[in-house]
Amino acid sequence: MLYYAKGSVTDVLYTQEVKEALFGVFDKLGKKKRVLAIPPDFTRLNSFAGPITGMVEEYYKERLTDVLPALGTHTPMTDGQIAEMFPDVPADKFRVHDWRNEVETIGEIPASYIEQVSEGKLNYSMKVQLNRLLLNPEFDAIFSIGQVVPHEVVGMANHTKNIFVGTGGSDFINKSHFIGASYGMERIMGRAHSPVRDVFEYARRHFAAQLPIIYILTVRGKENEQMVTKGLFVGDDFECFQKAAELSLQTNFIMVEKPIEKCLVWLDPAEFKSTWLGNKAVYRTRMALADGAELIIMAPALCEFGEDKTIDALIRKYGYRGTPHTLECTGKDPDLKNNLSAPAHLIHGSSEGRFTITYAPSPEVTKEEIEDVGYRWGDLAGLIEKYKPESLKDGWNNINGEEIYYISNPALGLWAYKERFKD
Repeated sequence: MLYYAKGSVTDVLYTQEVKEALFGVFDKLGKKKRVLAIPPDFTRLNSFAGPITGMVEEYYKERLTDVLPALGTHTPMTDGQIAEMFPDVPADKFRVHDWRNEVETIGEIPASYIEQVSEGKLNYSMKVQLNRLLLNPEFDAIFSIGQVVPHEVVGMANHTKNIFVGTGGSDFINKSHFIGASYGMERIMGRAHSPVRDVFEYARRHFAAQLPIIYILTVRGKENEQMVTKGLFVGDDFECFQKAAELSLQTNFIMVEKPIEKCLVWLDPAEFKSTWLGNKAVYRTRMALADGAELIIMAPALCEFGEDKTIDALIRKYGYRGTPHTLECTGKDPDLKNNLSAPAHLIHGSSEGRFTITYAPSPEVTKEEIEDVGYRWGDLAGLIEKYKPESLKDGWNNINGEEIYYISNPALGLWAYKERFKD
């Protein structure tokens, strides 16, 4: 059921309007005895999920007993991050999701279905796993909160991804990521429907339909260099996601008029500390980059590759060396086979030899470490001095006669030119 839907590319929904809309939905839902909120973590700071979670707290008060950030494989939030993103929610309500140890299997998707949606590329079953907290029958409302934006694994982020990946287990996370990589990232990004989304929907319909999950979805965009809410969609089925995805494609998809020869991407130090997250600079720009293009990623807080120790070690061992190499290694190494999100990420983060990738990290990551995973190393201080990113505008810039395309946050959109995004 769709409880609320409002938004367009010209709309701006301010905080008070969002609050009134949500309180109206909560009134319609009737009295709830115990509520669980599942917002994104700090890596989605721009989602407006922090204020929305605060609104849930304001309305339900002590009945909101637990807040479970949808970490997926990410590092747990620090006390400081929780205080910054969720200032209106008591810290003692927050729980930490452990994707390897604190999940329960609620069903299994058959291999025949995976073979069907992957067009015959894969043939394995998938365990549908959730954090045990979601399965507590005392909860009569679970609010899944987040932003719909183009995404490299599933096409459009959020909705059931927030549940089955954000609070899911290793089998489902690993295998769903590998489906996306095997099917082809450029066939998926920006699409509401994809093989990975089909798998999420299968899990929702067959194994999670009894859970009282209500999705609160935002669409966000930039106006006058400020992030604003362009749409709000609330519902318990696919319709609210479909509407949000349609608006996100209009809001967050940037079609450039010509292929980009040189792209400069800044990774906000508050948000990006690993290539696991920072490679959005690769995923989201690749359809806009010319053959032979140069992609320069300035990452002042980069201190690791994977946010999970096992994944980090696999990235360091195998590197971003293209699909054929990654698939060959996956066939030989049981560690890769047992952590399929790692080879999926390695495929996603490779240019496949079509363009160059230069990473300019913090001093915590050495030149040798960057080159060992298959990237070029860049001198961060020198690049900042040369390009002065604080003075650049998003889009085309001319720096001393050199044309560059600048992106201040790759998590906010998807870039392409028409020859690479024809539908």
